[in-house]
Amino acid sequence: MAIVAWKNIERSHGFQRLKTSLRRLIGTELRLRVEIGVATVESAGWCFTPQGLDQGSIVYSLGVGEDIAFDLFVIERYGVEVHAFDPTPSSIEMISTADLPNRFHFHPWAITAKDGTLNFYPRVKKDGSKSDIMFTMIAEDASSEDAIEVPAFCLSSALTRLGHSRIDVLKMDIEGAEYEVLEGLLASPIKPNQLLIEFHHRFPAIGIEKTADMIGRLQKAGYKIFAISETGREVSFLQAD
Repeated sequence: MAIVAWKNIERSHGFQRLKTSLRRLIGTELRLRVEIGVATVESAGWCFTPQGLDQGSIVYSLGVGEDIAFDLFVIERYGVEVHAFDPTPSSIEMISTADLPNRFHFHPWAITAKDGTLNFYPRVKKDGSKSDIMFTMIAEDASSEDAIEVPAFCLSSALTRLGHSRIDVLKMDIEGAEYEVLEGLLASPIKPNQLLIEFHHRFPAIGIEKTADMIGRLQKAGYKIFAISETGREVSFLQAD
């Protein structure tokens, strides 16, 4: 009973805000601020703006794991077309047995800096066991002996393969690979209207400086922060132009 009560406290909004404040105080979390005010909607922990979303909108969802609640929500509410990407075995199995709307499209690919193949490594949990769901490209934060090889495409190649000329919303939860994807995005003429990104600077191999640098570069490219999660790690950007 005590364990359940503590778990509930840990999940509470107040506890999360306190943890984030302490992390900012000791320098392990960034001090970010909202830069632009827009109408927002939250679904499955992701904050986005519904402005401009309709049946003609294209959403790319990178790294769905076993949770496609956000993807299904935006399809049902706004009629958008969602393209979800995840090469991990648990995601592929989950999608293969799910009853999905026809505007949901799944691709068992990794999206990264260049085309080819990648080694994905199971994340090691706090108790030392290996995750069946969470994989990463960063071997230092994972179990390297159980690596799987997966197909990979850069964002530009994915758009070409799928016949798209734009992305309206790009959501990323890709376990540390977001930095490489964003590098390619900044070098590309295609700039999604919204970026919803979980940054993984908590990984020792990445660090907070890499996230700070990337956010600064996104801001210079015209993106402004319109929402920040309680943990400070999920950040929503809008193309200000």
